[in-house]
Amino acid sequence: MAEYTIEHQLEAGIERIIYTPHQQRQQTPILLGHGMWHGAWCWQPWQELLAEWGWQSIAFSLPGHGKSPAQRPYRLNTLGYYYRTLKAEIERLPIKPIYIGHSMGGALGQWHLAKGGDDLPAMVLVAPWLSHSMRPVFRNAQKLDPWGVLLSWLSLSATPTIRTPKRAAFWFLSDNAIIKPKQLHRQLAPESALVLLQYRWPLWRPAKKVKTPLLWLAAEHDRCIPEVYSRPSAAHYNAEYWVIPKANHDLMFEESYRETAELINNWLQSIVTGKQHDHDSNLQFQSSIR
Repeated sequence: MAEYTIEHQLEAGIERIIYTPHQQRQQTPILLGHGMWHGAWCWQPWQELLAEWGWQSIAFSLPGHGKSPAQRPYRLNTLGYYYRTLKAEIERLPIKPIYIGHSMGGALGQWHLAKGGDDLPAMVLVAPWLSHSMRPVFRNAQKLDPWGVLLSWLSLSATPTIRTPKRAAFWFLSDNAIIKPKQLHRQLAPESALVLLQYRWPLWRPAKKVKTPLLWLAAEHDRCIPEVYSRPSAAHYNAEYWVIPKANHDLMFEESYRETAELINNWLQSIVTGKQHDHDSNLQFQSSIR
């Protein structure tokens, strides 16, 4: 029997999936923000575990993603537009939440630190966009999929890069992922390319000094955002930095999803209690030296 309840909401055009444990051991809720093409659905493996460990979690879908209906042509979606959704989700909660953001969701978390407020109890950035610019990521993508990148710029749509289940799996999953390429692909939404163009100077500058405790998780075999580019970004924020071995971009669907969730839970417990935390030695997580 499940130790939690699941509630699906669709209010004011925003989908939410809420997991509430029967015994809520933590008063602070966790707000989960997804990356490009994804939706609230992608957090299910971690939401189940977080609920078992006593956390209430709220995953939301940006407009035009998951079951949130599109409110404008998706090519016109901007980071500012997406951030207003995140800001509204933070403000609607009676308690300031912990925020966990994946990929572009991690970029929106960084926008909150720079533009919205350095005011959350903690933030976990899961394979997030880089701190200053995505230019290294663009160059990497052009090498790995020149045709998909060309089609994206010509169409002002990021969708051609995930044009087939095989291409989506290439970018997001390792061979041992817990979700199949076809299952992942059919849930992905069309995505704007403008969001990537905005994430650069002079339109974007990261916060210089951050008070919010930050955990930065990188994937060792991330094809979207190679791990080597993540280290300097994590160091910019003085974030605690961990590399998940043998993992690709969608860490919540990797074979090591449970161990990664345990790492997050242990770290959050240390923030809440102020006690030093331990990591699962079986997974041999790698910490950076800042």
